[in-house]
Amino acid sequence: MDQSPCKLTLVYPPTAEDCLVELMLSTDPPLTGFTTWKAEGHGHDFGNTSIRERVRGRVMRGVLSVVIPRTRLASLLEEIRTKATITNLAYWVEPVEAIGRLAPVDASAAA
Repeated sequence: MDQSPCKLTLVYPPTAEDCLVELMLSTDPPLTGFTTWKAEGHGHDFGNTSIRERVRGRVMRGVLSVVIPRTRLASLLEEIRTKATITNLAYWVEPVEAIGRLAPVDASAAA
């Protein structure tokens, strides 16, 4: 099985954030962590947007990114699909070449 990491990015309406975050926090097996932020979507399909968004030419969105083993991807997408019925939820998957944490260099150890 392919254990290589991949990054799953979800883009969703801001009103869906609580539902989606709750789902991601309760998934089994647990995720090691994920990141959310606010964004603005740009494009040509503004049929389901507010008048304000149409005037501004952009739509408010939330973004969630998580790095997971590729073997976990299909089951997580299925769990999101079945437990979080979110209209206008988009996603994409990217390979991750490296992942880790950078620790500060201990200056006393270098001496």
